[in-house]
Amino acid sequence: MAEGKSRRYPQNLQGLLQLAVDTGSAAEGPAPLEPMSEERKTWLREALAEVTKGQMDEVEQMKQCLAVLRQDGKSEKERGEEERNEEDDNEQESAFEMLSELCDNLDNARDLMVLGGLELCTSQYLCHVQSELRWRAAELIATCAQNMPQVQVHLLSIGTLPKLLQLTDSDPHPTVRVKALYAVSCLVREQEAGLHAFLSHDGFSVLMRGMQSENEKLRTKSAFLLLNLLTSHPKHKDTVVSMGMVQQLVSVLRTPHSPFHEHVLGALCCLVEDCPQGLKDCKDPALGLQEVLKQRSRELHGKEESQEELDFCERLTGMCFRRQQSDDNGMDR
Repeated sequence: MAEGKSRRYPQNLQGLLQLAVDTGSAAEGPAPLEPMSEERKTWLREALAEVTKGQMDEVEQMKQCLAVLRQDGKSEKERGEEERNEEDDNEQESAFEMLSELCDNLDNARDLMVLGGLELCTSQYLCHVQSELRWRAAELIATCAQNMPQVQVHLLSIGTLPKLLQLTDSDPHPTVRVKALYAVSCLVREQEAGLHAFLSHDGFSVLMRGMQSENEKLRTKSAFLLLNLLTSHPKHKDTVVSMGMVQQLVSVLRTPHSPFHEHVLGALCCLVEDCPQGLKDCKDPALGLQEVLKQRSRELHGKEESQEELDFCERLTGMCFRRQQSDDNGMDR
């Protein structure tokens, strides 16, 4: 039976790579009985060409999306906002959707940077009049920056972080604020230069205000990022404490209970550990933290889904008030 009829060739890149491995392994054994058929040679050439073409197609798709987004900049100047139409907005939204999907691939994220797409997002779309396009630009920036130090450095160099912090702090649309904070976190969590820029633009104050907002998602993500940064960069605890963060966090705990309070308690634990001023602030009788912790522990007791928050309560109580509790127990006896 002919080789082409007796063997099924792989249909994708993974199968192609496996075929190459198998061929290499076979070469280490006995010599093949017959040379590779012309059909097999042709298939391998076409498969390799298809793989290369696929990557080129994605670059072309990104170029087309950027052409749509760049055209919007021209039309804004020529027509003014009042002449915008729904079709324009839909085209731009679709372009952002396509770019976000493509840039899940790290190579495409890097290519978008080279094509000038990130400058376009920063200069034109983070400040766009349409909130839908502002948050999509922030989301695309986050997608490209995540786990990509080269892209992070580029975004920092073109002044993206201050704009994202401003959106997080004051944009009237809640989704824009949440997406902007997501992009901020991608620029600062594992990037030392990003953290320095975050500090220089008073980023911790932005997080503090985010935890006090009415937007539940923004409160949660602000508290989580604060906890993450304090855990990863304990050297900045004194700076945060000097801002009055302990007092602000305790005031947040006094609001109606919410799941994000778990992160708030975790942040307080960080500010107490190996931080004398943070410990002193928490123990201040005027703050009333001990009573807040007692009440919260009673509320959470027996609730399995709140066990981690309860653990934070008990840990914070132990670090701040253990000696006082021992003294109280001795007086009772």
